Amino acid sequence: MMKKTGNVFVADAQMRNSLAVIRSLGKKGLTVTGGEETRYATGLFSRYCQHSRTYPSPYKEPASFTQYMLDEVRANQYDVLFPVNEETILFIAERIDEFSRYTVVPYPDYKILSKAMDRINTVKTALDYSVPCPKTYYMGRYGGKGFEELAGKIEYPVIIRPGSCRGPAGALLCGSIQDFNERCREADSKYGPFLVQEHIPGSLVIGVYVLLNRQSEPVALSVQKIIRSYPLSGGSGTLRETIKDQRAVDHALRLLSAMKWNGFAKVEFCVDERDGSLKLSDVSPFFPGSLHLSILAGADFPYLMYKMAMGEELEPDLSYKEGIKCRWLLPGDLMWFLASSDKLEALPALFTSNTADDILSFDDPGPAVGFFLAAVRYFSDKEMRRLMLSKL
Repeated sequence: MMKKTGNVFVADAQMRNSLAVIRSLGKKGLTVTGGEETRYATGLFSRYCQHSRTYPSPYKEPASFTQYMLDEVRANQYDVLFPVNEETILFIAERIDEFSRYTVVPYPDYKILSKAMDRINTVKTALDYSVPCPKTYYMGRYGGKGFEELAGKIEYPVIIRPGSCRGPAGALLCGSIQDFNERCREADSKYGPFLVQEHIPGSLVIGVYVLLNRQSEPVALSVQKIIRSYPLSGGSGTLRETIKDQRAVDHALRLLSAMKWNGFAKVEFCVDERDGSLKLSDVSPFFPGSLHLSILAGADFPYLMYKMAMGEELEPDLSYKEGIKCRWLLPGDLMWFLASSDKLEALPALFTSNTADDILSFDDPGPAVGFFLAAVRYFSDKEMRRLMLSKL
């Protein structure tokens, strides 16, 4: 174990989940250095970010980014390095043995992460352990024949999901046989093996957020439901609330235990409006954009992960506050409002003033300035504009 310094590095400072990590650790008295590919990043303007670094773009120059980060942790004494976005985590995980000589990265190596991100394996494990899932068909590189045979046997609509992608990225909704055949060819050529799943009717989504120790035992927990989202058809939660749902917790813990999981995970379920049952939607090992709400409710996952990285044995505390709300106004709720069909009805909800926000804060107003400066920069770059929109 390296000597504890109280210094941490948080990458991907533009994103709201990174801002939540910066605020969490900074409020605990740790010295936070934030990093991003631009100086004009949301988290770098936080009062809890004492130092900032500008590194090569992990999206445009992944090798240069990884080498920069390795040089940074070699030259400075950081207790923990927190990459936050999926891409940066994977780049660092590929060379985690080198990084581990100088700091702690609270994620497993690339092979383990890749297995955790395998949606096909996750669904198969869930079904083996009686975790409810949508009706699922497994598809591979069949060149059109396999899914053309399936096309006439299934009920529409269905959703095509890449076998190794996280979240909504790559998901395709198909409402007809023609749609299905065209989009299966697209998924086959882009992603290789993929899933075909029934579309679960209903808009209610419940997420179980949990931190597990090395014995796959939970040490912290929260449960959230999405009240508003963008896109409207299902996307990032722009308004969420903590709730109690023991069914979801039991399903999530059973699945993660079967996967021998340790560390942080979010397990997401759709509520089937036909019978109120839960159906597994996704599992992710990465901090979500909605992280700030869990922290507000008492499940301070970033700080707990820091303590675990420092070798502390955590006493399980699965309590959290129910009924806490948090929204994402910039730009999430604004996008929700613009996409709403009845803007007159939606307008009062947009101006709710007594709800916490992922970015806006009287205690820490700087990130709002950083957001607007970063927005100008990102949206003047076509490639970065596409990337940022894909993160919504």
